[in-house]
Amino acid sequence: MKLLDGKLVSAKIKEGIKQEAAAFLASTGRKPHLVAVLVGNDGASETYVASKMRNCELVGFESTNIHYPATISEDSLIAKIRELNADEGVDGIIVQLPLPKHIDPERITEAIDYRKDVDGFHPVNLGRMQRNLPCFIPATPYGILLMLEYYGLDTAGMHAVVVGRSNIVGSPMSILLARNASPGNCTVTLTHSRTRNIKDEVRRADIVVAAIGKKHFITADMVKQGAIVIDVGINREISSETKSGYKLYGDVDFERVAPLASWITPVPGGVGLMTIVGLLKNTLEAAKKSIYK
Repeated sequence: MKLLDGKLVSAKIKEGIKQEAAAFLASTGRKPHLVAVLVGNDGASETYVASKMRNCELVGFESTNIHYPATISEDSLIAKIRELNADEGVDGIIVQLPLPKHIDPERITEAIDYRKDVDGFHPVNLGRMQRNLPCFIPATPYGILLMLEYYGLDTAGMHAVVVGRSNIVGSPMSILLARNASPGNCTVTLTHSRTRNIKDEVRRADIVVAAIGKKHFITADMVKQGAIVIDVGINREISSETKSGYKLYGDVDFERVAPLASWITPVPGGVGLMTIVGLLKNTLEAAKKSIYK
């Protein structure tokens, strides 16, 4: 078993981003600028946004965190997004999910200018991704591709099984692994909560992407010898063992699955760190206008 080390890979890629950001500053007189909008006081969301802002600073980006109470109206939030769309000094916009129940996340996603949609969730970006055209790829799948590329893993001809069909991870990941690209060229099975005999489906996989949001859902009896196992899950549980007061668990039972795998991501220290790298790379490309003019 070899570790797909998100800490190592993200540090290497961020160093390259930092150099490109410095060159962008030298040529334009400004830094790439990411704006994150946070609504409410969800502890996990606050932690994720703080990490994104911190990483922006580390690579030489400008970052702005706009924090609204959970009571903000949907129309007021959309008005702010339109204001950011029109601001030429803003390159990337993300609205942290989940949102309060009275706000429709689809309306919010569609309100963001697709040219500033560095989370890669806008229908224009998802449609262009489907057609293998230049676009902003959703940050988590993008990070996974960057990790596979870094380790030089040739996925062509492999059978990939994606567990979970969310629009954020599972569905785009299935499309990206099937594309005529490298990494890619896989035969892909997309499984979910309604899949019959899901254990049998996962056991056939050369690559398992676990993104179902259930602690230790993928067990040793579901993984064949030599599989590549990518754990997207970040399940938080209250714990007295850590300073933060909670502990993170993946969707994969790492301790028991790792001996079977050829490569595997840890949690924490795996895909989560690569998600931020995907976001940073999208923001840099947005600033450079290398995808959309």
